[in-house]
Parts: sequence; C-alpha cells; structure tokens
Amino acid sequence: MRTRRGLCYPKVMNRCVDDNIGMVKRRKVELAGEKPGCRKKLKTSPEVAGECDFFDALPDDLVLSILCKLSSTAACPADFINVLITCKRLNGLGLHSLVLSRASQKMLAVKAQNWSESSHRFLKLCADSGNVEACYTLGMIRFYCLQNRGSGASLMAKAAISSHASALYSLAVIQFNGSGGTKNDKDLRAGVALCARAAFLGHVDALRELGHCLQDGYGVKQNIAEGRRFLVQANARELAIVLAANPSAVVPRSWLTCNPHRHAAGGGCPLLSDFGCNVPAPEAHPANQFLSEWFSGRNGDIPGPGLRLCSHSGCGRPETRRHEFRRCSVCGAVNYCSRACQALDWKLRHKAECTPAERWADEDGENEGNDILNGEGNVNDEEAMEES
Repeated sequence: MRTRRGLCYPKVMNRCVDDNIGMVKRRKVELAGEKPGCRKKLKTSPEVAGECDFFDALPDDLVLSILCKLSSTAACPADFINVLITCKRLNGLGLHSLVLSRASQKMLAVKAQNWSESSHRFLKLCADSGNVEACYTLGMIRFYCLQNRGSGASLMAKAAISSHASALYSLAVIQFNGSGGTKNDKDLRAGVALCARAAFLGHVDALRELGHCLQDGYGVKQNIAEGRRFLVQANARELAIVLAANPSAVVPRSWLTCNPHRHAAGGGCPLLSDFGCNVPAPEAHPANQFLSEWFSGRNGDIPGPGLRLCSHSGCGRPETRRHEFRRCSVCGAVNYCSRACQALDWKLRHKAECTPAERWADEDGENEGNDILNGEGNVNDEEAMEES
C-alpha cells in the first residue's frame, strides 16, 4: 500500500492527462478533414486504447480513506452495497477490515425480512474486523433469534469489553433474568455492576434501570434518594438527546405543559411528565427493531411455546424460558424484561390501559412474586422483587 504523502506515487495522472489531451487534438484534426454527412466511425489508435483511467490512478490508501468515511456515515445498508457493486476494485477494497471496522450503526441495520446467510456472513465479517456495533447486533440476533446463546453472549461481551453501552445494558438484563438458563442462574449483583457501567457511559435505559434498583434495593443496598437522582438524570439525558437530534427545531408547547392527569396518547412519550415536560418516544436500536420484526413476522409474536415477548414495543426481547419476565401486578396483562422497559411502556401507553383485575392464579405457581406494581417506580419490594 502506498503512503498518503504521495512521495512515491508514480506520475500516472499527468500521463493520463497528456494522453487525453492528445486524443482530443487528434480527433479534432480528423473531424476537420471530413465532409459533412460522410463522417465515418473512427478507429481507436493503440495509444488511445491503452489510456489509463483516473480512478485506476488513485492509490489504494486514498480509496480506503474515502470508503471508511462512507461506511461511517452511511444512513442505510444500501448506501454501502451500491458502492460495492460498482466495480471489482471497490468491491475488493470495500471489504477491507479497516472499512468494515468503521461501519456505522445504520449501515448494519439489517431488516428481519431480508435476513439471509449472506447478511449473517457480512455481520460476522464486520465483527471479526473489530466493529463493536456489529458484535452487539449479531450477538443479540444469535442469542435471542437463532438461540445460539453461547456465541451470542460472547459477541455481546466482546462489545462490552470495548465499552459499548448497549451491550453492557443487554448483558445486565440477561443477568437480572437469568436468560438462557434457569431461575438459579440470576446474578443480581453482576446485573447491577454491568448496569452501573452502562449508566456511567450515558445509556438512558441503564440509568433508569439503576435508579429503580437503588429505589427498590434490588441487587444493591437500598438508597431511595440516590435512585431518584438517577431517574432524574435519565429523564434529563433523554430530553438532551431529543434536542441534540433537532437543534434548530422549536420546542413544542406540549413538551412544556404540566398536567399530572394527562395520559400518554399518540406518538409522544411523556417521560418527564413528573417535571412538566413531554418528549417524543425514543428511537429503538436497530438490534431491538430486528428482534421485534423477527418474532412478529415469523412466529406471530410468539417466540416459542409458552414464551412471551416484552410488552414494550421498542424492546423486542423474548423470554428464553417460561415465566422469565415480570408482569404488572395490577392487570396482569403485560410483562417486561426490565424495569426500564416497564417504566417506558407505562408512560407510553400502559398508564391509560391498566385496570385493576382480580388476583390471577398461576397454573404451576412458577410466576409467583414476578410482578411489578406500576410504572411510577412505586414497587412493592416484598412482592415484586421476590425471587421467582
């Protein structure tokens, strides 16, 4: 590979320019001697036939630099695929490990209906190149969709080691629920530690989850004041993300209207309703979107016999065993993989739908104590946090 400084680049460009100029001059001379209406097809001279291309004259490292910029800013997979199919050289350089390691989150956003062995191989190639986003996305797909628990958890752990906040939070959810194993495989302390690391990196759901854990004394010593502080930080950070995504947008008056009796409606998500501020619902991560599309499209919202999906629409996580997720102790109609999903769904839609129901009886009693009281963080510790 040639260096960027260009000291050892051959003077191919100048030769190309000279050849092209000579070709144009020869063509003008030939055309000047022709009679009108009697123009014959010009034969290409050996010199013109051997002319070089400007693109071929570009050094490999310059093309790689351009492709790296493209892969890191691509808005969808098609933006990058269209470049790969342009020519053989771009196809070869586009699959370079340096380019794949810079692939953006949106470039790796594979649709569930488009999933194939080729998609699997491409994500694996990106993950092997050191792309942490690809490690997390492929890890989630393998763990939950393909039911390859060991490989999926290993890929998520690889991303977590590189301080990928979403991977850290997903591993925390797995530890809280004992996903992929039995009820005895739950490790609350490990879940809190992973959640704290993701919260330190600014992950909103991890901040909210850690706040509820501190408020309820779940896997950590109870500290209601500190838990409340983390919940406020999660709400404030979510608002900051929305404003950063639309820096020139005018803040709607509905975001700043304080009305404690208002229920969520439409596409808004009043996560800051306690503080008089409503923000739009956050966009789900492409990995969570893939999970939602996978189970709703292929298995009719049923991940397996007797298994349920998380009721939060932006999550997509399924149970890996029966009665793994906790459910609302008021209505019993919804269930969640985490307190963060429960809090989001409560203020997004469930607050308006939840109605008290008579106490249900579990058929086998496995789900006793796996309940969450409501979405305001007011959880009955003796009942809701009891190990199931």
